[in-house]
Amino acid sequence: MEQQLLSIIIPTYNEEAIIVASLQALLSITEKKERVEIIVSDASTDRTADLISAFPVTLCRSAKGRSRQMNSGVALARGEILYFLHADTLPPETFIDDIRSAVASGKKAGCFRMDFDDDNPIMALYGWCTRFPLMLCRGGDQSLFLEHSLFTAIEGFDENLTIMEDIDIIARIKCRMPFHIIEHYVTTSSRKFHDNGIIRLQLIFGTIHLMYALGFGQESIVRYYSENIV
Repeated sequence: MEQQLLSIIIPTYNEEAIIVASLQALLSITEKKERVEIIVSDASTDRTADLISAFPVTLCRSAKGRSRQMNSGVALARGEILYFLHADTLPPETFIDDIRSAVASGKKAGCFRMDFDDDNPIMALYGWCTRFPLMLCRGGDQSLFLEHSLFTAIEGFDENLTIMEDIDIIARIKCRMPFHIIEHYVTTSSRKFHDNGIIRLQLIFGTIHLMYALGFGQESIVRYYSENIV
C-alpha cells in the first residue's frame, strides 16, 4: 500500500536570520523519506522569500497573518496529511513515521511534546508540561498534524484570529474527536523567552490564554500582546 503524502506547511514572516538553517535541518530529515512535500507560506518584507527560493520547496506568497498563511499553504498542498510547523521549530528525526503511524492507527489529529533549545531548568519545566492534555499546555510551537479531509471539514484556520488561531483549531478538532500527543519531542527556539524574560513571558502567555477563555475580543488580545511582547 502506498504511503500517504505528507504536506509540511511552514508560515514565515521576516525570518531571514534563521530560515536557511531551519530548511537545511528539515531537509536533512525529509530527503531520506518518500512522498513528502514542503510548502513555505511567506509574507515577509525582508529577504526571506529570496532565501527560500534556493531550496527544493514550494514557495507560497501570502498576505500576512499566520491563519491566512497556513490556509494559503493548504490551498497548494497535495497531501492526505497536513503538518504545520513553525520556522524556528525542528521536528524529531522520526517525525514523518510518527505522524503516519498515528494516522494509520486512527489518530486523525495531534501534536508532539516540546523541548526548548535551552537547558535552563525553568525552560525544561515548560517543555515537560507539554505532555499533558490541557489546552493551557498547547501551542503552535508544538506543531500540528491532521488529515487533510478533517482540515477541510472544520474549514481550516479562522482568518479572523490574529492570535490564538492554534488553540482555536485544536478546540474545534477536540469537539469532533480525541487529540493525540505524540511522545517524541520537537525542539523550538527559546529566543522570545530570552528577549522578554523567561518567567515574565510565560505569565503573559497565561494571561492571553485567560483573556481568550473569558471571551475578550481579538483587538484587546492583540493590543495586550503588542504592548507586552517584543
